[in-house]
Amino acid sequence: MGTKRGILVRMNKSKGKPSRRITTGQKIAEVKSRLSPPRIAIAIMAAGKGTRLKSQIPKVLHEVGGRPLLEHVIRAAVRVVPAADVYAIIGHEAERVLAALRHTGVNFVLQADQRGTGHALMVAREALAGYDYVIVLSGDAPLITPETIGFLRDFHLREGAAMTLLSADLANPTGYGRVLRKSARSAEVRAIVEEKSASPAQKKMHEINSGFYVFSVKDLYGHIAQLSTENPHSEYYLTDMADVLRRAGKRVVAWKTANPGEVLGGNTRAELADIDHFLRMAKARQLMADGVTIFYPATCIIDSDVSVGADTIIEPYVQLLGTTRIGAGCHVRSYSVIRDCEIGDNVIIRPGCVMSESHIAARAEIGPYTHLRPGSDIGEGAHLGNFVETKKIKLGKGSKANHLTYLGDAEIGAGVNVGAGTITCNYDGVHKHKTLIDDGVFVGSDTTLVAPVRVGKGAYIGAASCITDDVPEDALALGRARQVVKEGWAARKRAERTAKSS
Repeated sequence: MGTKRGILVRMNKSKGKPSRRITTGQKIAEVKSRLSPPRIAIAIMAAGKGTRLKSQIPKVLHEVGGRPLLEHVIRAAVRVVPAADVYAIIGHEAERVLAALRHTGVNFVLQADQRGTGHALMVAREALAGYDYVIVLSGDAPLITPETIGFLRDFHLREGAAMTLLSADLANPTGYGRVLRKSARSAEVRAIVEEKSASPAQKKMHEINSGFYVFSVKDLYGHIAQLSTENPHSEYYLTDMADVLRRAGKRVVAWKTANPGEVLGGNTRAELADIDHFLRMAKARQLMADGVTIFYPATCIIDSDVSVGADTIIEPYVQLLGTTRIGAGCHVRSYSVIRDCEIGDNVIIRPGCVMSESHIAARAEIGPYTHLRPGSDIGEGAHLGNFVETKKIKLGKGSKANHLTYLGDAEIGAGVNVGAGTITCNYDGVHKHKTLIDDGVFVGSDTTLVAPVRVGKGAYIGAASCITDDVPEDALALGRARQVVKEGWAARKRAERTAKSS
């Protein structure tokens, strides 16, 4: 056997030339595809509650690899067809699912009463009426790839079938329906036998029905009314369409994926953990292939959308989350948690830093135990050290705040030294106010800057000052009481206490 231009070819042994053996359905499909490209939609089953998760969160919103289950499936789908041709069928907590995934640009169809997978396509009938074919995916199976969806689509079109199901060989097929083919080499499906109905011999079979399908829309909706709810759950099962279509004389075929892991769904917390581990290890391997050093990758949590430059080192127990971007030649030390940050080249992040929605320029040094809250913009070569917290600040090139400091709602120039224990008092109980510190300022330790206030270029602030007024350029500002020394005061107090106790 061989393939030529996507058509099944069998070699003629006597003449050594290929001769096509094509079914009538295949001929019709080939002619139609030449006349005009088929209109193909993707429907994603995403209406279920997921009772085995025992969760108040809708099943398809549980996250693996840093994204909801359904978003992984949507991302695969929109690489096969435009987002406008993708329909997520939602039901349980529909508004919550819609709010979380509206940004994907796909369509949503409401299945108000969840009466099975067959019923889901019944309610989507109007939305899918204008298409020639519909690919059906599971919203809780996030490992499916665009390549497999494309192969399944192409196989269906070549076969000219009414229904194509995606099958897989599983080492442990327990719980899945088994696919019975007409013969070992045949694409045609004789039956799908559910686990509870399978004979001992059938239970030993490893080819399972994944729950992913392609249908001819005409054949699907021409026969979907024949589905029955005569089953223990009184639901319409899409799997039963295979038997319905076959009894109607329609062709039902199966295509087996070479990567069975991608059809697995997340039905329990343990299964979600397994999928999450698979995705994160795949991400770590991809980064390492791109030149990133990751010590003990199994200990790190790295989301799918994170990017890291070559020669960056990531130590154990680091979390890189969301859309974080890290440049080349950086060093991220253990126990740091970084979400949605942009980090330049050659940045050092010492242990225990927590950073979110912030920008760190090249050659900056952060930590240990620094907290960058949203809106922090740290300049080139700047230093933030032990137990420093920032929020909505701009810290200039080469500026330093190395110890025990809070900087919020502030613009700080280049070459500024902020002493230990400095606080910008940005909140008056009602409104937030800004602190402005110009280039080259020296802020002494334990300074309190009561915003709104500005410190001019090159000025000095004496230690332990409370600054409430603007400080002119190159001035020295002191805002503390004059020191008073009372000689012998401590000795007299100790004598008084001794006398009282005797």
